[in-house]
Order: sequence, then C-alpha cells, then structure tokens
Amino acid sequence: MRTSDRPPPWLLALAAAAFAVQTDDFIIIGVLPSIASGLHVPEAAAGQLVTVYSLVYALTAPLWAVLFARLPRRRVLLWALAVFTAANAAVPLADSYPALMALRTAAALAAAVVLPSALAIASTQAPPERRGRHLALVMTGLTGAVLAGVPLGTWIGALLGWQATFVFCGLLGALSLLLSARTLPAAADTADGERRTLAALVRPLLDRRVAAVLAATVPAVAGNLAFQTYIAVVLSGLAGVTPAVLAALLVCSGAGGLLGTQAAGRLVDRIGALRAFLTAGAVFCAAMAAMALLWPLAPVPVWAVVAPLLVVWSAAAWAMPPSLQALMLDGAGAEAAAQAMAVHSSSVHVGAALGGAVGGAVVAASPGLLPAAAALAVAPGLLLGPLARRAPGR
Repeated sequence: MRTSDRPPPWLLALAAAAFAVQTDDFIIIGVLPSIASGLHVPEAAAGQLVTVYSLVYALTAPLWAVLFARLPRRRVLLWALAVFTAANAAVPLADSYPALMALRTAAALAAAVVLPSALAIASTQAPPERRGRHLALVMTGLTGAVLAGVPLGTWIGALLGWQATFVFCGLLGALSLLLSARTLPAAADTADGERRTLAALVRPLLDRRVAAVLAATVPAVAGNLAFQTYIAVVLSGLAGVTPAVLAALLVCSGAGGLLGTQAAGRLVDRIGALRAFLTAGAVFCAAMAAMALLWPLAPVPVWAVVAPLLVVWSAAAWAMPPSLQALMLDGAGAEAAAQAMAVHSSSVHVGAALGGAVGGAVVAASPGLLPAAAALAVAPGLLLGPLARRAPGR
C-alpha cells in the first residue's frame, strides 16, 4: 500500500469513536433478558431502554449541532466522548431501572454529538478527492460494531454479567477518547460558526437539496431495516437455517457490509455521491427481488445461493449511507457539516424506526413478502435522490 493510501491516525480515531457508539447502541439487545432479570422488570420494560436511546439520539442530534456550532469541533467531540465513557462506566452503580434509564439517556445524549462530529471532522479535514473514502472509513466503525463489537460485548455480558457489557462500551469510549485527543489535527479545533447568527447556522439545512437527501434517506434506511430486523425469520423460511448457520451467515453479511462501505467511498470519489447512491440502491433492490423470487422454491441451498445473496445485500445496504452523507454535504456545504451530519443521523433513526414497524407488519402477514416489501420501500428513495442534484451553475 502506498503511503498516500494509508489513512491518517486521526481518521482511525474517528472510526474507533463510531465503533464505540454503535456498539453501545446495539449491545443492549444481546443482554436484554439479563437486564430484565437483574433489575426485576419485564423484558418489555427493559426493551424500552433501546427505544428511549434511539428517540433521545434522533431528537437531540440536530439541537446539539446548532448549539455547539460556535465551539471547536475537536473540543466538542472530546467532551462528548468523556460523557459517553462516564455514562457507561457508571452502569455497575445503577441498582434500579430508573437509574439505568438515566445513564442510557446520558449515553444517548453524548452519542448524538459524537457520531455527527466525527463525520463532520472527517469530511472537512479530507482532501476533496478523498472525502468519500474518509466518510466510508468512519462508517466502517459502524459496520465493525455490528460484526465484532456487539458479539464481543454480548459474550462479555454472558461471562461477567450484563453490567460488564456496558463497562466494555465505556472502555471503548475511553480508548477512542485517548486516540482522538492524541491524533486529531489542530485544524479540527476550529469553530466555523463562531460569528454566524442562529439563522445563518440553520439556513443551509433549508436547502432544497438537503430536504431531498433527508427524504431519500428515510425510505432507504426503512427498507434495509425492515429486512435486517427480521432476517432470521426470512432465512428460516427460505432455507431452514439453524441458529448456528444463522450466526455464520451474519458474519458473511458483516464482511459484505465492510466491503460495501469501502467500495462506496471509492465510488463517491470517482463517480459522485448521487450515482454511487443510485448504484447501491439498485443493487439492493436486485438482491431483494432475487430473494423474493426464490421464496416459492424454498428450501434453497444455503451456501450456494443464500450466502452470496446476503453478501450482496449487505454490501449494497452499507454502501448507501456514505453516499447519502456525501450527498448531504454537497447540499449543505462544508461550513454546515456538523449540522448536516446531525440532521442526517436523525433521519437515519426515523427510517430505522419506520423500517421496524413496516417489517413487523409484513412478517405478520407473510415472511415471504418481506424482501419484496424492502425493495419497494427503498424505491422511493432512489426516485427522490436525483432531486438532490446540484442545480446548473451552482
């Protein structure tokens, strides 16, 4: 690998921060029964910890971005990582459900600052010709969390108790805090909004292209999460997979996600954000259509048919976010990067919530309809994406 192709240390630190917050977001699913048992609450109540985390993140990310726009991005990121680390490290002290809910809320408030800030720093510090790859590398932290962070945290919880799972997330936060403090360049410690009014900070987000990206993001995420949330149900009906085989297939799909994220970064830099998004979305719909057409032939071969389709689906699904982020930055501009990434993160959470609801309704009717429903959900995003194209002469 040429020296110029090696990611700078500060970019790896930002990917580590993304890895930490994404692991923390998903990790509770793996230890939810243990939490319910340990705190003597129903599992439905323990599940609300996930709902509250997502709602707090979605509602506060744009607010933080505007409030902190006049502060240096590097400093904001470091303080948010410190709060995130403390909120997770303190979980062993929480001896009641309300106390744990308060700590999860604090962690969500911090995460709503960390990820948008990391993406904003990555995009503004990147050379123009490498912006897509910089964003993709930060997004690799999210994919890696699903592939490695969540399983490892779940295993730690099974071995040492559910509180240890959150301590693990706190250690990840502390590591990313240390790496970021040591490696982030001084140029990241700027405050682009220092002399700008509140109206000026918000104005870039009212751009037609920004609205188009947000409108495209919600169905794109919803379609993916509708399938991903109920993937075990679909694969059971399609190929009769056992839990052990499902675990292996999820590893394959995680590897596909890593490849797709990196491919998206290169596509953005070579053919542009819009064409990269449309390409990824078209491949996603094709993979879902193939799975829908295979349903009447069930059971189908797992490793010859299902595994390759899952790799293609996952690669396409994870290629869409970096493309949409780059498209968002094209519309909002570099000066509003933090606000743009925060608002985009909120739209992702809205899409995720919608996808879970849609997926549940479709599965209740017939699991075999879910792949087709996922493709149909993503389709409006592909139709809305071109509205984000820069107008001639701008």
